[in-house]
Amino acid sequence: MPTVGDCLRQHGPSFLASATESTPRQVRKVLSVLARCRTGELGHVIYGCRSCRREHWVGRSCGNRHCPTCQYELTQRWLQKQTDRLLPVQHFLVTCTVPKEVRELIRAYREDGFNAIFDSGADMLRACAAESRYLQDGQLGFFGVLHTWGRDPMQFHPHVHFVVPGGAVSHDGTKWMGTPENHLFVHAKMCAKYKTFFRRRMQQLGLLSQIPSSAWKKKWVVDVKPVGTGQAVLKYLAPYVYRVAIGNHRIEECTDREVTYRWKPSKSRRWRKRSVSGSHFVQGFAQHILPQGFRKVRYYGWCASNSRITRERIRWLVWLYRGWTYWLGSGIAPRPEPRTPQPPRCSKCGGDLQLIGVIAANGRTLFRRLLPNHAPEYLDSG
Repeated sequence: MPTVGDCLRQHGPSFLASATESTPRQVRKVLSVLARCRTGELGHVIYGCRSCRREHWVGRSCGNRHCPTCQYELTQRWLQKQTDRLLPVQHFLVTCTVPKEVRELIRAYREDGFNAIFDSGADMLRACAAESRYLQDGQLGFFGVLHTWGRDPMQFHPHVHFVVPGGAVSHDGTKWMGTPENHLFVHAKMCAKYKTFFRRRMQQLGLLSQIPSSAWKKKWVVDVKPVGTGQAVLKYLAPYVYRVAIGNHRIEECTDREVTYRWKPSKSRRWRKRSVSGSHFVQGFAQHILPQGFRKVRYYGWCASNSRITRERIRWLVWLYRGWTYWLGSGIAPRPEPRTPQPPRCSKCGGDLQLIGVIAANGRTLFRRLLPNHAPEYLDSG
């Protein structure tokens, strides 16, 4: 089956050749790197089999956060870390998006536009918590993940998913205050405040005049869903933390003229196929490339790394709130099982592979060693 990298290698050069000067340098750089990922043009990584002593040369990964092939281990580490941090409370998935009249403006001012969605959504959550009868004088802790696509990865649909535990810590750090099981904040207030904060951000940036007045007459969408323990929504978000819209598993066919991929329409359980020209596919992929250094995952309140309130203290306060102090003290409070990464396997005998060398793109050896009891006659470059 073809991969996204195959599609970029096939159609990327013609897209870059016809690209205008307005195409960001970051986009050109990312497309070039992704097209060379694991082809050997970036160098090689050498693995040695502990069992049969064969060598396996593999093209070096690009390591780019937009690559659908790389970053699997980082994705699993992020998922494990966030799963370990989950509290025994109801969690909510709050999704903040913008009307279609605003999307083209965000496409033109990507960094400012994405920041506006993040900041407006976070301000909205904090303002609603301050007015909540359950969370007054409490500090929220939550995080947000930026997505720039919808069901169809060829469309530009920027939005931020916020994962919000149902509760807050008192400002003096001595008490947990919980929300009702299936209610976070008044939905109408969330929509109104989010629109107000976003409009204020656009005014501060000097971009308000470029947004049609019809956008402000609409009811802005803020979707709120209770998601239980939060584990399922973490598994949904994790694959997109270190890559973008479309994965290799969706590519059906790549020819010299077009690319065929799978997508699932909204409110449908069936996958459908869609074929687009090669240049349209590369352009659709490129629109999801983020500005250099942009943070697509952001943490707020006591979820932030610089919070003075530790996660263990918050967990203790939650157990006290729920009346399960004895269970916690007994040491049988549920904790997720840690995931142990599996070593790569030899394609010849199935044995464990060990890293024994790294070769740079210019052919220079960066690192090289032999396996114990290495037998040269059994070398195999396959």
